[in-house]
Amino acid sequence: MKPYAQMSREELMAEKAALEAQFAEIKAKKLKLDMSRGKPSHDQIVLSDAMMDVLHSNSYFNDETGTDCRNYGVLRGIPEAKRLMGAMSEVDENDMIIFGNSSLNIMFDTVSRSYTHGVCGETPWCRLDKVKFLCPVPGYDRHFRITEYFGIEMINIPMTETGPDMDLVEKYVESDPAVKGIWCVPKYSNPQGYSYSDETVRRFAHLKPAAPDFRIYWDNAYSIHHLYDDPDRQDVILEILSECREAGNPDIVFKFISTSKVTFPGSGLAALTASKKNLDDAAKHMLVQTIGHDKMNQLRHVRFFGNMANMHEHMRRHAAILRPKFEMLYDIFETSLGALEIGSWTKPKGGYFISFDALDGCAKAIVAKCAEAGVKLTPAGATFPYGKDPRDRNIRIAPSYPELDELEKAAQVFVLAVRLVSAEKFLG
Repeated sequence: MKPYAQMSREELMAEKAALEAQFAEIKAKKLKLDMSRGKPSHDQIVLSDAMMDVLHSNSYFNDETGTDCRNYGVLRGIPEAKRLMGAMSEVDENDMIIFGNSSLNIMFDTVSRSYTHGVCGETPWCRLDKVKFLCPVPGYDRHFRITEYFGIEMINIPMTETGPDMDLVEKYVESDPAVKGIWCVPKYSNPQGYSYSDETVRRFAHLKPAAPDFRIYWDNAYSIHHLYDDPDRQDVILEILSECREAGNPDIVFKFISTSKVTFPGSGLAALTASKKNLDDAAKHMLVQTIGHDKMNQLRHVRFFGNMANMHEHMRRHAAILRPKFEMLYDIFETSLGALEIGSWTKPKGGYFISFDALDGCAKAIVAKCAEAGVKLTPAGATFPYGKDPRDRNIRIAPSYPELDELEKAAQVFVLAVRLVSAEKFLG
């Protein structure tokens, strides 16, 4: 095979005809495959089934202080759960509050509080003429949906292999008081799988915001989600809260984490890490919202894991399931597309996604073609605010949920769609 750009019109016509014949055969199979979201597979969920056995009717239900976890109270989380989640977040247990099962829920609540009541005594965003958020792109669609829900203007910031374009971040944050936040997935980013460099983290910590209520929304969703056991093949990033404190900026960051892709996706633990000032402000509103979150689930997680060493071992089992799926996609993409020069893709060392860039103007057509053949993908444009990819080229690939044989079928459909849509583009 040679690059499409070097093919004659006759060669492209022959290629298109052959691809259409293959596509017709695949459509006839009436497949029903899903690569749309980064859900853990059944085999991954089973890894945590024993957690259901650690508490039973004869269990001791008190935490280490003697508090009965079946009853009300302990707004910020039981101490042993804070210690475990603190270790996962690389912070002291006193630097966090344990919430419910979803870090996305915490992020929504944090934006909502800021909108209705302000941040640490500052003017509520709902009373301001304009509120803006910076959005590294491509990025996480559910982040963008939160800020869109509140009518916040979103500004695209291009992602690089070392993190967001920090020149642009500094320009907006330090010159425009309407800029109140930035979404970040700093480790194995969604969807590219990039991790922020030390320089990027330090530049975040040293920001000098024009707005006193500006905050970095640091969603460390994939903090321990490596694909490889070899430390040399694992990304390591600086811990943001300690960097902010060292820079004299302790209040500038909200750091979110959860066990959603560690234990049960719908029944994990989620936590907010921040400065004392930020945590006290959040707790003041929580006192109205709840008497306390699910302490039984906190106790269940603590007794299941015991310590971080066991959690890391648990994640190695996850990786053993995920790694073959990622590596198979890398091989299929390289074999079927590598020489054609009609797309590029990331090869992350962790996380849950692969980012695929097609030729400009082709992403929507590729996703539609896959749907026609029975393969569901994340909608084209979803990785950008308002669902609008200005170049219509980025597609998020989620390998985790399908079984390996189903994933292979879906990947073959995908590369066929990429080739067919690209040939049509070159033919004009």
